[in-house]
Amino acid sequence: MTRLWDKGAPLDERVLRYTAGDDHALDNRLVAYDVRASIAHAEMLSAQGLLDKQDLDAIRDGLNAIAAEHARGDWSVLLEHEDGQTALENLLTARIGDAGKRVHLGRSRNDQVLTALRLYLRDAIDELQSGVTAAAGSLDELAQREGEIQLPGYTHMQQAMPSTVALWAGGFASELRDDAEALASVKRRVQKSPLGSAAGYGSPNLPIDREDTRKRLGFDTVHDPVTAVQLSRGKAEAQLLFEIAMTMQDVGRLSADLMLFYTQEFSFVELPDAFTTGSSIMPQKRNPDVFELIRGRTATAHACLLEVMGIVAKLPSGYQRDLQLIKVPLFRGIDLCLDTLAILPSALAGVRFRKDRIRLDPSIHAAADANELVVKEGIPFREAYRRVGEKLKKK
Repeated sequence: MTRLWDKGAPLDERVLRYTAGDDHALDNRLVAYDVRASIAHAEMLSAQGLLDKQDLDAIRDGLNAIAAEHARGDWSVLLEHEDGQTALENLLTARIGDAGKRVHLGRSRNDQVLTALRLYLRDAIDELQSGVTAAAGSLDELAQREGEIQLPGYTHMQQAMPSTVALWAGGFASELRDDAEALASVKRRVQKSPLGSAAGYGSPNLPIDREDTRKRLGFDTVHDPVTAVQLSRGKAEAQLLFEIAMTMQDVGRLSADLMLFYTQEFSFVELPDAFTTGSSIMPQKRNPDVFELIRGRTATAHACLLEVMGIVAKLPSGYQRDLQLIKVPLFRGIDLCLDTLAILPSALAGVRFRKDRIRLDPSIHAAADANELVVKEGIPFREAYRRVGEKLKKK
């Protein structure tokens, strides 16, 4: 296997295994995006007179065929390839000959992989937004179905003021929609085209047209100057993982409420058998495992964010191999959030509030009683607060 950087010296296989790590496997999710960016780059080279039409056609057809074969599972990026970029170029060259060696003119693996990653992140953000919106919609349905049922509203884990299922579910739905908007904001960074920045300093003596590839790939702007591209690494990724952490935190708190409501002591809700599990020793048990793991995976989302920020912290300018390590926590955070959002609507669809088991303490209306005194008698709120408090003490 010829590697793109190969200069003829033998490489200790332990070095390849250590430096490549899981990167080759992770690159499998980027193949389609790398092919798209490579075709756009080749088309730009042709428009600039750096690649003839015959070679362009061969490159385009070859890459499209290779991508289709990858999508069918006919091949995958392996450790021997080192990474997806090497795999694609070697496969292309084996298929179309010397024309495959021309596609890398005016770019580096640094801007190549980052372009593919940003194209992937655009789609991932859209999918995350869709999942968050669906989860919010399932809470709307719960509010419509059982919204009039009264619930105690808690502060400091004590009954504080009256609430309803509609208010409870509506609060979470509103925050999830806020999360969806925040996810969209990440695109400001993702929508900058890094292609053509090469290893971080451009391509001297070549008439590269970065605006051309920007348009072909649908980016909003060209990422300028070229030295900013590698300095930006980890920022869009960390911002996305932050919004994922906020989303997971919201659904984690939702899950914590439902698990509290599901205890025998509360018994506010019933959970569907299809979304609970049993005990290996206690025949009576039905465990809310789905909601427990949603709550637990909030910690994983936080860890993914911290790992990316830790990798980037205090790196010098320019490309550093450390940046390769961002993919693991980035993809893990995206996947766990998507998996959570995929199961949440179905789990919520089976939640039923037990109106007969929900009890509101009479004192829960104390604040409303104090407000009523202010309106009726025109007294200061503090006086009304004292009078209601004294009255409750006597009961």
